[in-house]
Amino acid sequence: MLLGVVLLYVGVVLVINGIWLIGQARAAAAERSAPAARQASAREAAVVGASAGEAAAGQVSAGVPGPRQASAGEASAASGAVAAVSGAERSPLFIQNREVAVINIFTGFVGVVAAVTLLVQGNRVGDLASVRASGYILLFAFTYLWVAFNQFLNAGGRAFGWYCLFVAITAIPAGIYVLQAADGNTALIWLGIDWFAWAVLWALFWALLALGRPIALFTGWVTVLVGVGTAWAFAIAILEGKVAF
Repeated sequence: MLLGVVLLYVGVVLVINGIWLIGQARAAAAERSAPAARQASAREAAVVGASAGEAAAGQVSAGVPGPRQASAGEASAASGAVAAVSGAERSPLFIQNREVAVINIFTGFVGVVAAVTLLVQGNRVGDLASVRASGYILLFAFTYLWVAFNQFLNAGGRAFGWYCLFVAITAIPAGIYVLQAADGNTALIWLGIDWFAWAVLWALFWALLALGRPIALFTGWVTVLVGVGTAWAFAIAILEGKVAF
């Protein structure tokens, strides 16, 4: 049951962090497109200005006052670029860094409390399974605490990305061991599959943060799906007694 409580908040934090990644990726894309839009508008204004200058020269030679040259196209494009960035930040999917840090801190705290409880109880009676579960829970609890810390510091996250690679590699044998011991138990089979899904997700975090791959939007959507399928739905099934270890 304790694992169900932890998974419930893991599901919540993954979904929220996924939404945060999606919103941040869209805002970043809008910001990158703004300079390009301004450059394009400047080129367009130059062409329009040259054409207007030629027309003005013809009119002056005919004794007609030349037209006023305006940079309306450039101003319109620039304001459009600003509106795109502003629109991305007004989206319901856009979450401020320090705002999403709240759920990361709380989930990390829940994970630490659960892990310490299992560690103390397991160590007291020599229960290796409880001690092992404590270590694995701490892997993820520390993830959310580190994310929150980086969000308050506005850090780049490269070191955290390498930590994610460590978690991803650790998740593979963990999933293998769980499936080997499942013996037809639905909860254990679900948990074993979850480990492989978490390995993929944390590998994406590694590629995004440590290697700087432009996969923030894709990673955000995967984070939401993994949060629902591997943690939130699993937690509800455990807490409602539909599956048991």
